Amino acid sequence: MTTQTATPDRPPEETPPQYSLAKILGIWAAAAIPMAILGWIVAPSLAPDLASDPIGAAVARVGLLTLGLIWQFALSMIIVYREEGDLRWATVRRRLWLNTPRDPKTGEPRARLWLWLVPLLILVALLDVALAPALGGLWVSLFPFFAEPPGFAFGTALGLPKVQAQLVGNWGFLALFVVFALFNTVLGEEFLFRGVLLPKMKGVFGKWDWVANGVLFGVYHLHQPWGLLTSVIGGVFLLALPARRFRSTWMAIIVHSGQSVFLLFLILGLVLGLA
Repeated sequence: MTTQTATPDRPPEETPPQYSLAKILGIWAAAAIPMAILGWIVAPSLAPDLASDPIGAAVARVGLLTLGLIWQFALSMIIVYREEGDLRWATVRRRLWLNTPRDPKTGEPRARLWLWLVPLLILVALLDVALAPALGGLWVSLFPFFAEPPGFAFGTALGLPKVQAQLVGNWGFLALFVVFALFNTVLGEEFLFRGVLLPKMKGVFGKWDWVANGVLFGVYHLHQPWGLLTSVIGGVFLLALPARRFRSTWMAIIVHSGQSVFLLFLILGLVLGLA
């Protein structure tokens, strides 16, 4: 094993101790099971009826899932602290690959590699807009019990005239969505899957660690199983692959945040009454 001198943007070139399969699956379960419980048990029992109070139903579901995502951030920090002994920014940055993308051949940080985000963001938009409906339809046709129950569709709720009218001037809902998005695509899912897990999966999965990581990420979505196929494809090729190839979790964070930014502007428009 060779070790090079670390710089602020380049950690030492050494293979970190790898996780066992049991530990990988244990961390996955610690993220997936709470989200499934919140989404399928707690939310339906606490959320108002969609027909009578669509905003209340949306707030309850988004708020509860946000708690699950905050737990993922806390879990990530607990793991980093137990492995590294502190939570200084330099430590968190190194452990979670929060660095400039690095050349796959030389390992050197290269700012020009950020340009890969352009095609990646285009591809994630195509996946969400053009392919996701077809993939979701195929998935549900194969497994009808995974179909989305009435009242669970956040995007559908936003299209209801009653909901749009209630969102005008509702800055509290916008603030809730901002918190949800922050933990969904940055501090929660990406910190845990690409930051904590991906660097330590090679010992079990070898050069296919990025495939395993993306599959685990897709299957983690037990709280919305109607989109599992889309989540697996996106997780493997648009999140785990660029994060592994360029050894930078930021690549996945930015790509994953594309949908959140789109929804944020959509909700902002509704709050401002521009619909």
